[in-house]
Amino acid sequence: MDNVDWASVFEWSSLLKCFIVGGLICVVGQILIDKTKLTPARILVTFVTLGAILGGLGIYQYLVDFAGAGATVPLTGFGYNLAKGAIEEVKNIGLLGAFTGGVKAAAGGIAAAIFFGYLASLISKPKMKKQ
Repeated sequence: MDNVDWASVFEWSSLLKCFIVGGLICVVGQILIDKTKLTPARILVTFVTLGAILGGLGIYQYLVDFAGAGATVPLTGFGYNLAKGAIEEVKNIGLLGAFTGGVKAAAGGIAAAIFFGYLASLISKPKMKKQ
């Protein structure tokens, strides 16, 4: 363990690209929250839909290849994963795959969101937002 060259273990340029791309996606979301009247729910749906459209067209794959988790972890990556799973299942089983493939591909993320959302609901004290 003492002879491990940590610089070679981590590809710093990959980590930097991941951080910058993921951060830029989050910055766009924050700007939309701050500067528009869009609700967070509409922004969420917009990001997932944009990721699905760009994924279906094959464009988002270039961003995933460039930034890795910086492109797959944000909401746009969830939409991309749904589209990618649906396309793969259509190739494997036909039209039914369009309905089942996205959920199969995103099952881990969906399960994690439910689990951690439940944990957060047990720990936090909800407050009504002032209008």
